[in-house]
Amino acid sequence: MSFTKPWIEQTDPPRPAKETLPTMYDLPSEDPEEPGLPDQFHDLQPELLRLTFQPPTYSPEQVFSGSDLNLYYDVRYPSRYKRPDWFGVVGVSRLYEGRELRLSYVIWQEGISPFVVVELLSPGTEAEDLGRTQRDRN
Repeated sequence: MSFTKPWIEQTDPPRPAKETLPTMYDLPSEDPEEPGLPDQFHDLQPELLRLTFQPPTYSPEQVFSGSDLNLYYDVRYPSRYKRPDWFGVVGVSRLYEGRELRLSYVIWQEGISPFVVVELLSPGTEAEDLGRTQRDRN
């Protein structure tokens, strides 16, 4: 896999991650091989989570809920991601840089990890959903 943005060499002092690491625009936002949602429950449950995840000490503009969105988590392996059914983050804008819809959520770019992550079990993929096996990418 190649990234569209060239890597920027570090300087002394080091440059910020936002300037040197891939952004949500550089990383894949969808996997066309990903199977569809198995049932209506998987549509309704993330919406219920989004509507009820409202921490009282944060304004609604500082709470982000992601559903079936790539979550990039390891700066050492920037192409690795998880795609949880739902996750909630506090302390970040719902919009990327305050103006655009998010294509994915990149932890090293935002500087804030999700507060809660939910993976719903699906018939036929329980072992993978529970982390007992890895998805075959062939």
